[in-house]
Amino acid sequence: MYYIWLDESDKEGKYYSNFFGGILIDSNVAEDVLRQSYEMIARLGLSDEEIKWQKVNKYTFDKYKEIVDFIFYLLKEGKIKIRIFFRNNQYVPVGLTNEQKRKNYQLLYYQFIKHAFGLRYSNPEHKEINIKLMLDDMPLKGADSKDFKNYIYGLNFDEGFRKAHLHINHEDICEVDSKKHLPLQFMDLILGSMCFRLNDKHEIKDPVTGKRGIRTKLKEQLYKHINQKIREIYPAFNIGVSTGITTISDRWNDPYRHWSFKPTNYERDHTKSKK
Repeated sequence: MYYIWLDESDKEGKYYSNFFGGILIDSNVAEDVLRQSYEMIARLGLSDEEIKWQKVNKYTFDKYKEIVDFIFYLLKEGKIKIRIFFRNNQYVPVGLTNEQKRKNYQLLYYQFIKHAFGLRYSNPEHKEINIKLMLDDMPLKGADSKDFKNYIYGLNFDEGFRKAHLHINHEDICEVDSKKHLPLQFMDLILGSMCFRLNDKHEIKDPVTGKRGIRTKLKEQLYKHINQKIREIYPAFNIGVSTGITTISDRWNDPYRHWSFKPTNYERDHTKSKK
């Protein structure tokens, strides 16, 4: 079984929006990964706290750096996979129906789940594999939530999923509390750092002093540490573009990837791009 924890960040940002992130752990190593994770958190004295990007401060900074090092140790060992998705605001979709505009969040989240991990390339031996999705507290309620989960369940009938012998049961599309799931807390650190840097939040200044705050500076330092760890895997890493591939199976095999989403039909608005 593949366990996938899914999180989201800014729906609307200055330059980039619709941030989604996911961590995948194969059931063969999940028990060991979670055991190591909880042991590390206990050693750092964080067992009773939720780890979050917004909690970066002078008291948590060194501990969060250690958590980042642990996350990238797991990535390099092939024990977890991380995917980050975001939409570049300068590519404005055209020709969308009112229904597509209303369901923008669901449609993009669906694309992320379907494609970001390269799941259809994950099973060359054609074993029967189930997928369990754990989504952190979606802003969808009632019929919208039910419809979205039905979209995800519909992946069972996707040709790529069927050929790869991948299955998703209704009961394995779950909404969970991030406080009870360390992988989601790890995801929040990485996803939050990318949203922070891509939308230039490192440049925010206090309106009174005209200077950047201590927490802003610490967040920038932590982002740079994360960027450095990514560059140990991909020396030419570019935060704002989709991670390249050599072969199509890289979409699955790579430990860490970015997907800068661009709609099929779009008009380019240069006022929404970074100079």
